[in-house]
Amino acid sequence: MSADIVELAPAGAFDAFADAATQEEDTTAGADYVHIRVQQRNGKKSLTTVQGLKKSYDYKKVLKALKKEFCCNGTVVEDPELGQVIQLQGDQRKNVHQFLTQEGLVKKDLIKIHGF
Repeated sequence: MSADIVELAPAGAFDAFADAATQEEDTTAGADYVHIRVQQRNGKKSLTTVQGLKKSYDYKKVLKALKKEFCCNGTVVEDPELGQVIQLQGDQRKNVHQFLTQEGLVKKDLIKIHGF
């Protein structure tokens, strides 16, 4: 009889976090988003990072085009977890979003801008 009670308790239990985690994985599984973030440095200085571009792109050429377009400096950083990340001086979030969509590198709905 105690075996019946043990079997009924886990079946009736509801874990909202487990259900939410599986739903979130299903919606983002097919899409690789490009994340554009801004990080605060010293005082007014800020840094814009772009991660998640396709690995087939030449990051150095993309960086060169971004630097020329926005008149700022930048670099490509190799991160062990995130892969290659483009860093630009200043808050260039809107500019980078507009540039990536106009050049056809990334679709508009696959770009996530953080920090608004």
